[in-house]
Amino acid sequence: MAGQELLVDVEGRTLRISNLDKVLYPRTGTTKGEVLNYYAQVAPTLLPHLKDRAVTRIRWPHGVQGDSFFEKNAPAGTPSWVRTARVPTTGSRAARSVEAGGGDTLVFPIVDDLATLTWLVNLAALELHVHQWTVGRNGRPRNADRLVIDLDPGEPAGLHECCGVALLVRDKLAERDLVAKPVTSGSKGLHLYADLPGRMPSDDSTALAKEVAEELQAAHPKLVTATMTKAKRGGKVFLDWSQNAGSKTTISPYSLRGRERPYVATPVTWDEVAEGAEDPLGLEQFRFDEVLERIADHGDLFAS
Repeated sequence: MAGQELLVDVEGRTLRISNLDKVLYPRTGTTKGEVLNYYAQVAPTLLPHLKDRAVTRIRWPHGVQGDSFFEKNAPAGTPSWVRTARVPTTGSRAARSVEAGGGDTLVFPIVDDLATLTWLVNLAALELHVHQWTVGRNGRPRNADRLVIDLDPGEPAGLHECCGVALLVRDKLAERDLVAKPVTSGSKGLHLYADLPGRMPSDDSTALAKEVAEELQAAHPKLVTATMTKAKRGGKVFLDWSQNAGSKTTISPYSLRGRERPYVATPVTWDEVAEGAEDPLGLEQFRFDEVLERIADHGDLFAS
């Protein structure tokens, strides 16, 4: 029944869940109940990758064909048991923080348990975006512990071209003793992550990612661009190095995307990427049901 609410116990927390039959993905008929079920099933794999990371959400209250909005601050009505972190910012969405001495801060939720994850998903937070740094035990942001490069294809390039370029990025990172881990974006391209051997200021990890991108742009100017200008991306793969900036976020592995279909940012193997580079249909974006099957078959491909 539309508008029906249920009280459910999630690991000892009582949550009010609503509108389970509401269709959030009209193209596939995927309901809010199915989305909640996906996140509940994927939680043991997802939560370790959200641990200690401030989470920005994109919410679709009326489904993916309706309007969406970014949400950084924990919303009004956030349960007292939800862990939060106050992060200094100069952004316009800052919340005034007396505790922080009057400076501007954002108050992010930290999603480290199933109850918090379920609470956010019930608010139609389909996408979970995280920084490349974590919050320390003192509640303050630490330096980056990983690097990310977003491979974004400019039409008519697509995932096939991204796979070929991903192999080049992998080799460039390997020259720096960094091991790349590929993740389909759930949208058009690929994300490549590399754990850093030691924590690094975001300015330094951004510079490192930009260096890799510009080296590949120089070596393969017809395939790769490191330039932000969209007009220069046609038929090329843009290596977005900027998502390493301290204020920037990237979709978390195993998060749904608010696209036409319920695709997920999905960790893949390098063999799958190589197949995608050889065959235009060798690798495609994965739906949430396929991701659960992959975890059952292969475990967590994103685990270090």
